[in-house]
Amino acid sequence: MKTALICGVSGQDGAYLADLLLKKGYSVYGTSRDAQMSSFNNLSRLGIREKIKLESMSLTDFRSVLQILTKIQPDEVYNLAGQSSVGLSFEQPVETLESMAIGTLNLLEAIRFTKAKIKLYNASSSECFGDTKGLPADENTPFRPRSPYAVAKATAFWEVANYREAYGLFACSGILFNHESPLRPERFVTQKIIKAAIDIADGKQQKLYLGDISIQRDWGWAPEYVEAMYLMLQQQEPDDYVIATGETYSLAEFIESAFTCLGLNWQDYVESDSNLLRPTDIAVGRGNPTKAEQKLGWKAKYKMPDVVRMMVVSPSGLPY
Repeated sequence: MKTALICGVSGQDGAYLADLLLKKGYSVYGTSRDAQMSSFNNLSRLGIREKIKLESMSLTDFRSVLQILTKIQPDEVYNLAGQSSVGLSFEQPVETLESMAIGTLNLLEAIRFTKAKIKLYNASSSECFGDTKGLPADENTPFRPRSPYAVAKATAFWEVANYREAYGLFACSGILFNHESPLRPERFVTQKIIKAAIDIADGKQQKLYLGDISIQRDWGWAPEYVEAMYLMLQQQEPDDYVIATGETYSLAEFIESAFTCLGLNWQDYVESDSNLLRPTDIAVGRGNPTKAEQKLGWKAKYKMPDVVRMMVVSPSGLPY
């Protein structure tokens, strides 16, 4: 039986990954800064709360990281922790950078220090690419981050690449494009849209206020994306991979799909609010997942319309 440690197990990806690894026979540990106080609602929604061994660990505290790795002695570590909102990163830039850059560095240094045979997955982001002028981004596309969140993710990415090259660690990053599910918090615009559409259909809400709905993104289904994380750590050699559907849609199309699922015309309910615009944003996000398909055998089955439909009809969060 393999042992996996998931940092950030309480988030969307952490919960789905925990579910996947349990089904594969892993002993799964998850961490939170205070495991006794955290609710772990997403684990409960998936019905796996009691199957995960939970530990308190602060990624920004090297001693804490070292203690947990020594105690658990995992075969695989999945680093999904850190401040996860692009919008919030403009308000909390220091917390965002520290949680990702220092947290990732502490994991890498602890693995190097203990000489443990640990395979490390690091959650990177398509936000690192910035504005690619509509061109699909792959593993060779330069990073031009346009938010504190993207800067932090880019920093962590290069830390992983450096430790892999300098010390021979099995460490890799998944550069994931947008991926959604019912487990998304409401501060994410996709979940805000889904909830508003349902509430409007139920007569509980009148209007939905949004910022720029012309932006385009490559949206996938989160339970599929955690499969790619797992596959990266099953390879003979560590490497970095872009994970995406390869198809891009505008936020307006996302909105239309959600309201159409409920028999509504979105244009009757959605209004623009300039206060919701970000200081900088990416006009078009488009990914090229060819390498993941060729080397991992991974290909997205669900595209944006499928994702929206599943978010509307399966609010429980169950992946399939």
